[in-house]
Order: sequence, then structure tokens, then C-alpha cells
Amino acid sequence: MIDTDGTANKSNLGANAILAVSLAVAKASGNILYKRLEKLIKKRLTMPIPFCNVINGGKHAGNALLIQEFMIAPVRAKSFSEAIRMNAETYHLLKEIIRKKYGRAAVNVGDEGGFAPQIDDARTALNLLVKAIEEAGYNKMIKIAIDFAASTYYNKGIYALKRQYSAELLTNYYLELIKKYPIISIEDPFAEDDFDAFKKITSKTKIQIVGDDLLVTNKERIKLAIENKLCNALLLKLNQIGTLTEAIEAAQLAMKNGMNVMVSHRSGETEDTFIADLSVALGCGQIKAGAPCRGERTAKYNRLLRIEEELGNKGRYANIFK
Repeated sequence: MIDTDGTANKSNLGANAILAVSLAVAKASGNILYKRLEKLIKKRLTMPIPFCNVINGGKHAGNALLIQEFMIAPVRAKSFSEAIRMNAETYHLLKEIIRKKYGRAAVNVGDEGGFAPQIDDARTALNLLVKAIEEAGYNKMIKIAIDFAASTYYNKGIYALKRQYSAELLTNYYLELIKKYPIISIEDPFAEDDFDAFKKITSKTKIQIVGDDLLVTNKERIKLAIENKLCNALLLKLNQIGTLTEAIEAAQLAMKNGMNVMVSHRSGETEDTFIADLSVALGCGQIKAGAPCRGERTAKYNRLLRIEEELGNKGRYANIFK
């Protein structure tokens, strides 16, 4: 299909059309999907840590919070089923905490199923998460991840949050948050072409720095990031690159060079569960699929529960952050 299209950006046949055919062919291969993908990828099957987006902001919600996603990740669970239970329990405790503090309207959910209270800064969101995690009894087991989606509030060298930040000031702000809160991963902390800022923060912290807008599941961008040490993890989105083959190649390139990989959904999701099987077959150990809420998100988690049941003792749970 790539050869038939004949363009660098799939503008002839269209990336969405090519992707749909690519995934349909994989599904029609006559085998259980993750087992078929395992033969292609040749990695050990691994149940991923579920990164659940439980507080929404930015383009995902109608509140004043410019930062896009605050996620919980049960990194010290013993199995995927235990992990998703822990996330679900914490999510519902968070709902009650938000409802009591901000009212019933505050527990309406955003694009990815997370709550969208009328808050406007990261510390408020993080304090809510810490309280919910502690009340659930998982303060040593669940950690926090953030998708800053910084390109959305960047303009001409300035990052406009509650106040205006240069890249240097924003780096210091992030490092303060990392020091104070149990944060293990941050995504797109700077605008997609702010390479110097990415390089600096990656050198100053040991946590996971994820490239989404920075890398767009593109091998050339990944090579650039590897050569310049811009980040240490790839957010893998099938629709960014347009074929399953290219997505697998992008993941393999990243992992070969010591980068982590997080398989990801999108805001405009369906109940298709392809990425659940892909995350297991890649053995990458991480999936980002939204809150444990609404069918287009829970479908992925339910599929992963079924895969874990099928694998039995072979379905080890990822230990990337232990």
C-alpha cells in the first residue's frame, strides 16, 4: 500500500484509509491477534501497566486547566487484573473527593473519561490524585504521570500557563513537581520542536520523558531524538504513521536504542481493541487508554483482562518502574 500510494505523507490513498486496511488485514490473519502479532514482532508477551487519565484538561475538557492529562499508573501491582482494579477503585474515590470539594458538576468527564473540575493549575490536580491514592491505600503502589501537551500553550518562545514561562523556567517548574510528587513519567513537556528544552530536562531527571508531538511515531523523528538524547520514551499511535508495519518498525527502533514505548489510544476513540493486543505483543509494558470509564476506553481494558486469562502464568505483568 505504501508503494501504491507513492507519497511521503500518504496523501494519495490517504493515511486513514491505508491504516484501516492495514489493521483489517492483521485482524483477518486467521489467528488470535496478539499471537499473530507476536510472530511478527518476536518479543516476549507482557501485560502492560495501564496509564489511566483520570483528570482531564487542555483540549480534552472545558475547564481552565491547560495541562491535558493527569494519569495514575499501578506500577507495583502483581498482575494486570490487580492493576486495573486498583485504578478503578482510585478513580471512584477521586470522584467522591472532587464531588465533595467542587460539586456535582465537577464530576462530569472529559474526552478520555477523566474528571474535569474547575481547577487551573497542576499542583491542585496532583494534590487531588495524591489524596485519592492515599485513601485507596495504594500510595506505595500507584504513581502519577502527566501529559503536558505543551505545544498547545506555546507561542514564540513562551509557555503560557497560569503565568508565562521561558523554557528554562518551565524546566525548573517541572523539576520541582517531580521532586514533590510521585511522578514517574511526563509527556510532551515542551513544544514539538523545542529540542534544546527536551534535551535539558531529559539530562536532569531519571524519570520517563515521553515524546508524542515530538516524535509522531515517525522513524526519522525517533532517530533525531536518539542522536540528540531528546527523550527516553516513544508514545506509539497507529494513526500517526498510517500502517501497522511502520508502527512496529518505529517501536522496534525505539526499543533497540534503549527507549521505552507506550502504546496509546486517541481522544476520538471507538470500541476497537487492536491496541490492547498490540501492547501485549510488543512487550513494551505500557498502555495509555483513558480512564476506566465509558465503552471506548473500558473495551481495551476488558480485552487485556481476557488476554491475561488466556495467557495464565505466561502473562507476566510489566516491571519497568520497579
